[in-house]
Amino acid sequence: MNQNQNKAPIFDAAMKYAKLRPAYFCVPGHRYENGPGSLLREYAGDNIFKIDITETGITDDLHCPVGAIKEAQELAAELFGADHTFFLVNGSTCGNQAMLLSAAGPGEKILVDANSHRSVNSGLIMNGAEPVYVMPEYISDWGIPGGISPAEAEKMFELYPECRAMLVTSPNYYGIISDIRALAEICHRHNALLLVDEAHGTHCCFSEQLASGALACGADMCVQSLHKTGGALTQSSLLHVRSSQVDIGRIRKSLAIVQSSSPSYILLNSIDTARRDLALHGKGMVRRAMELAAEARKKINAIRGLRCAGRELEGKSSVFCFDETRLVISASQLGISGFDLKAMLFEDHNVEVEMADRNNILAIVSYANSPEDIEMLVSALKSVAEKHADGIPLPGMAKPPGQARFAMSPRDAYFAKKKAIPWEEAEGCVCAEMIDISPPGIPLIRPGEIFSADILNYLKQIRLSGAYIQGLPDETMETVMAIE
Repeated sequence: MNQNQNKAPIFDAAMKYAKLRPAYFCVPGHRYENGPGSLLREYAGDNIFKIDITETGITDDLHCPVGAIKEAQELAAELFGADHTFFLVNGSTCGNQAMLLSAAGPGEKILVDANSHRSVNSGLIMNGAEPVYVMPEYISDWGIPGGISPAEAEKMFELYPECRAMLVTSPNYYGIISDIRALAEICHRHNALLLVDEAHGTHCCFSEQLASGALACGADMCVQSLHKTGGALTQSSLLHVRSSQVDIGRIRKSLAIVQSSSPSYILLNSIDTARRDLALHGKGMVRRAMELAAEARKKINAIRGLRCAGRELEGKSSVFCFDETRLVISASQLGISGFDLKAMLFEDHNVEVEMADRNNILAIVSYANSPEDIEMLVSALKSVAEKHADGIPLPGMAKPPGQARFAMSPRDAYFAKKKAIPWEEAEGCVCAEMIDISPPGIPLIRPGEIFSADILNYLKQIRLSGAYIQGLPDETMETVMAIE
C-alpha cells in the first residue's frame, strides 16, 4: 500500500486555509465561527465551522478537482482497488443515480434487483430506462430477502438480451451478500455492465471473514456509504469505477447533475479522514465489530424465545456470504412483531436499533460500539423475553409477490396524471407513486407497476402489522395513488 495513505489531503488543505484565515467574502455566510446559530455553536464548538468553506485555490473543486480533492480521490481509489473513485456528499442515493444515468438511456432496458433501494427507482425516472426486475431468493424462516441467484440472472439475460447492465444490491440491509463474482461473469458474457449498490458493505473490503468487495469480484461500478460502516459523517459516500467499458466522462456529467453545486467541505473532510483511518486501521476496526457482534449473537441465541441469524444462512436462498456485523433478531415465537420489539427496546430500555420489519429487528454493530452497548442490548432483549414468555407465536405471513408487471416505465408514470383511489378499487390500476417502508427504503410497489391482487394483499398485511408506509396520499392510509 502506498505510504501516502497516511495523508489526508483535503483535511491538510482545510487546515492550511484555516491558518491563513483570509478576509472572507464568499459563501457560506456564517464567516467561520462568527455567524452560525448560537445554539449550534455553543454545542459544537468553533472548529467545525472553520472548515465549512467553499471552493478556493487551496481547497479545490469537487466538480473539477485538480488539487487536494483529486489527490484524496486517488488515494481512495488505490485503497479500494478502483481505477477511479468519486467522493459523494449527497449520499449513496446520488451514486446509484449516477451509475444508472451513465449506463442506460431512455427506452433502453436494464436488469434491476427487485430488492433495490428507492434511489434506484429515482435513477430510472431520470434516465428513462425500462427496468426488468430480477427477484431475489426468499428466506422464509426469517421472512427476509436472500441473494440474487446467478441462474436467475442468466435466465433473465436470455429473455432480455438487449439489457445494457444489471444493478444488484449486495450486501442487502440484512447483511445478505450475493455471489458477485458469478454475476459479473454472466453480465460480461452478455456485454453488460454490473453495477452494485454496496452502500452497506464498505467494511467488507477489510475482512477476510467477509466476501471480497464488489470491485474485487468483477463489478464495473459500485457505490459505498462510507458513513454506514466506515466512520464518516452522514451523506458521505463513494462511487468506484473499475472497468474500461465505463464512460468516465459520462459519469462526471451525471455526478454534476445529481450532486450539489455547493458541496459540504465538512463532509469532504469526513470522507478523507475516514479513508485514512480505514487504510491504517480498517482490518482491526472490522475485526472489533465482528467480535462484538459474535458475543451479542451468542448471548441472544441463549435467550428463550429469541433467535439471531448467523452463518447458517450461507449456501441457501442464494446467500453467498452473511455479514455477521448485522444482528437480525426475531421475537416472533413470543408473539412480538419486529415493530413492537423495536418500540419496546427504545421506550422501556433506551436502546435504539436500525430498523424493524414484521418479523425482525436489525441492529448494526460497529467498531465504535462498546461492550457496554452490547450488554445493554442483550439485557433489554432478555427483559422483554421474560416479560412475554407466555406469548403466542405470530402467524406466518404471505411471501412477497413475484415478478412485477409494468404498464409503463417509471419515468412515464412519474409524469402522468394521477388520482387518489380507495385500496378496494386499485386492482388492475397502474401505481403512480413509490410505496415503501423506510428504512429499509425498498419499494413494495413502484410507479408504472400494476396493482395485482397479490400486491394489494401483501400491502394490506404490511399495513396491519403496524408499519408506517410511505408514498400514500393521506395519513389514514385508506387510498393509493394511481394513473388516471
